[in-house]
Amino acid sequence: MTRGKFIVFEGIDGSGKSSHARLLKERLEAAGHRVWLTCEPTEGEAGTLLRRCLTGAADLPEQAIAGLFMTDRLDHILNPTTGILAHLDRGEIVLCDRYYFSSFAYNSLFAPMDWIIEINRVARETLRPDLTLFLDIPPESFALRMTGRGERERYEKIETLTRVRENYLKAFAALPDERVATVDNARPIEVAAEEVATLVEKVLAE
Repeated sequence: MTRGKFIVFEGIDGSGKSSHARLLKERLEAAGHRVWLTCEPTEGEAGTLLRRCLTGAADLPEQAIAGLFMTDRLDHILNPTTGILAHLDRGEIVLCDRYYFSSFAYNSLFAPMDWIIEINRVARETLRPDLTLFLDIPPESFALRMTGRGERERYEKIETLTRVRENYLKAFAALPDERVATVDNARPIEVAAEEVATLVEKVLAE
């Protein structure tokens, strides 16, 4: 059986990752592919605690939060029945909303990026994406996209997201061996979705 492909969506909050992941899933399934859509943090034990931290229901030091993301990610990769590798080995295309570049961009707000990259080394060595799609929007547009969404999470401030976007770009520059494509998602979603589909089709054809 041919192994599936692993596609990751990255970007600041409000960049459209979830919407593009759903659109791509529908498109790929219509073309006859088997697709598994997942996200980080997961619904596992570490991921559940992370979600509580992100919403303010629990409080941990930032370094501990970075470690929790790494723990959740390894379970996400390696779980023998529900993990990413298991789905890939079954020939499925895995679409993931956030992966280790999110840790590099967000956790390095409070800790050195080199350290964040190092604690995620096992994840990078175990499973790198076949393609990371960075959905780029101006941080200023975050406020418009989040209007009416309700409670905001830990990092959802324009000033913070400006730094997060800068950290994404620094992380991409620091890891040139990663396959990353930047998609301008300030355009209408249907236009950006066509570019996403074209980029993914090239990976699937390899």
